[in-house]
Amino acid sequence: MARKKIQKMAYGSGAEMMFGTAKKPVTTKRGIVLGGGYVHPEVVPHPRPGSEKTLKTLLREYERANGDALERMVVVGHPTLQIENEHVFQMTHNPKWGGEIAAQTAKQMDEYLEKYGLKASYRSTPADLRKPDMVNMREDDYTREVIESFEECSKYADVVSIESMGGKEIFDHAIIRNDIAGILFGIGVLGAIDMEWMWDQIVAICKKNNCIPGGDTNCSEANTAMFMAGGLISKDVPHVFAVLARAIAASRTLVAYECGATGPTKDCAYEDPIIKAMSGVPISTEGKASACAHSDLAGNLIMAVCDVWSNEAVEYHDMFGASTTSVFAEILGYDCAMLNTALELGYQEQMKEILVNSDMYRDSHSLILAPDNAWEIGNAIVSNRESNYVSALAGAKKAGEIVLNDPKMKLTNLEKTALEGAMKDMDALPDNEGSFIDMCLGKYQNVKGFNPASYGL
Repeated sequence: MARKKIQKMAYGSGAEMMFGTAKKPVTTKRGIVLGGGYVHPEVVPHPRPGSEKTLKTLLREYERANGDALERMVVVGHPTLQIENEHVFQMTHNPKWGGEIAAQTAKQMDEYLEKYGLKASYRSTPADLRKPDMVNMREDDYTREVIESFEECSKYADVVSIESMGGKEIFDHAIIRNDIAGILFGIGVLGAIDMEWMWDQIVAICKKNNCIPGGDTNCSEANTAMFMAGGLISKDVPHVFAVLARAIAASRTLVAYECGATGPTKDCAYEDPIIKAMSGVPISTEGKASACAHSDLAGNLIMAVCDVWSNEAVEYHDMFGASTTSVFAEILGYDCAMLNTALELGYQEQMKEILVNSDMYRDSHSLILAPDNAWEIGNAIVSNRESNYVSALAGAKKAGEIVLNDPKMKLTNLEKTALEGAMKDMDALPDNEGSFIDMCLGKYQNVKGFNPASYGL
């Protein structure tokens, strides 16, 4: 399948984007319209350690964890729920395990629709097991297991996604050295090449099995940068480097949608507001309710243009109020009820403004994800889509300009110096992709695990 590069923005401005509506809505098997006028909750249960020892124990764990969430939505009167199960290692390593869990969950959802009228959908996210052997990324047994997992899970799931790892061996080398060229090469070039190879296959599998090809996330790289920069005072990775990595990630993550993915996007892709601006697909985002899994600095803002609202991940345990999956499904449902009521009452513009302004200047990362700025970064990417490198570089430069030129964004001397230095380094890079790749193949040839042949180079 030929990749159709997006070279025109789906929206005319950031102001046009709104939570609950997308230019290209998608409909799940039980009739939930994602991006069709309402925001829907997505809870992400994770099994407890030890439950993965056998298929029988893992099936029982997910039966309870997913079932508790479905039951709670009926009890409190929330009309829809999407459940995502991010595969633990064993679910992808044994592809039929993931398939059986998907089948079990689909059966539970059918029963809840028939008995209670609850519309639910299931997202299955196979794990990218290729990280231990990135030297043979396209050929080894782990790669085969990932593809087989999509074959098995797409028979029963409404949506499939992945957190793909392409370029991580270079990114890991570069991020600890604050090497912007390496970050561009790892995420923007290698990651994009690997995405195209992977998503051509995923989309074809989904078409065969009547499943929605959701989307990808740069969790393994841009989120790593965000978390490494997330300490109270980080002197290892400046926050502004995480900003540049995020803009580069938007160029890379867009490849899935150019290959035929339709959304809902993967929730942990904080680049998703940029993706929505460029592609028009419905997006799933996570913020304040994901504090159970990790902290971020965009807790309300990232909700401003979402179509699905997620909690990232919560391990299945008991709490005072009920199990964790019950509690977080309920919390997410109430957040969505608030957003949907704002839509029904005609207060969506005010609600969006409140969400954005509550966090816009909390961090430079939040600043670039505000809808207007997300649109500007997206426009820089699609206006320079002649190559993966050129578009990623344009997105990164635009993000840096936004941070440096906003007088309300107060940077420490460390952050400002780091950003100005990275901008100068980017200005000195080659103009075309071929020259940049040649430079990087020489510079990073001895990085452990890097094999150019894994990317067709």
